[in-house]
Amino acid sequence: MHDYDLLVVGSANADLVIGVDRRPGPGETVLGSDLAVHPGGKGANQAAAAARLGARTALLARVGNDVYGRLLLDSQHSAGVDTVGVLVGGAPTGVALITVDPSGDNSIVVSPGANARLAPEDVAAAGSLLCTARVVSAQLEIPVETVVEVVRNLPPEVRFTLNPSPPVPLPSELLSACDPLIVNEHEARVLLGRRAPVDGEPKDWIRALLALGPRSVVITLGAEGALVAESSIKGSGGEPVHVPSVPVKAVDTTGAGDAFAAALAFRLSAGEDLATAAAFAARVGAATVTRPGAQASFPTQAEVAELGVVSQP
Repeated sequence: MHDYDLLVVGSANADLVIGVDRRPGPGETVLGSDLAVHPGGKGANQAAAAARLGARTALLARVGNDVYGRLLLDSQHSAGVDTVGVLVGGAPTGVALITVDPSGDNSIVVSPGANARLAPEDVAAAGSLLCTARVVSAQLEIPVETVVEVVRNLPPEVRFTLNPSPPVPLPSELLSACDPLIVNEHEARVLLGRRAPVDGEPKDWIRALLALGPRSVVITLGAEGALVAESSIKGSGGEPVHVPSVPVKAVDTTGAGDAFAAALAFRLSAGEDLATAAAFAARVGAATVTRPGAQASFPTQAEVAELGVVSQP
């Protein structure tokens, strides 16, 4: 019996947001709006999104022993996440400094803080926790070597998903464990580097990504849904399948990718096939963009159902 549907290993940040009429130039000071502080970080976002959907979820992360760390712990508890794996101390809580102009464009500077101190030895010490989940998901706002340690400590029956954001080249040991590797088009381009298809379509990109060694790949396409494919070792021959989304009026796309990844992992933990799980995740992503904010915009199962049914791929 697994204690959790999903264990998220990743980052937890405090997002400090200021609205500005324009960004300052070198040596210039501008006035902005009142400071807004929100819980964020890709790991904390994914955990909150999964828990909101009803997944039994735990988070393995590191925060500082400070006011932002308490904010993040409180928000995870409110979402229903088990924080038994959240380590406290060692560095200040990670912070994202975000300025937003009237057009909605943002500029972000991230101080990783405690996220950068989530070390391989922390993962090794949490080995028993890694064995209690059906699916373990990770991102790259924590050190790559820490994520590699995750896959080294996973039992064969535990599925691993990775959203390599922010994207960096990945070691083959990590790529071969991904089931799936979840990327948007920008992340796919960075991972492929010189192997990226020139003027290729998404199907060309997903085939090129499969050639890197993951067990399966999902490319998110925004309002166009997603494209999924499994490697030949899983018996599907790698034929890509397009998964549609639901047309919605987008208000704020913040956190949509995290919500998609969390929903996908949740449904995979329930035994759904990749295309069916991705179809649900696309609906969750669509529901997320209809409201402002990241964690505040994550929908429940009932709210996802209100969007209607997407035709099966």
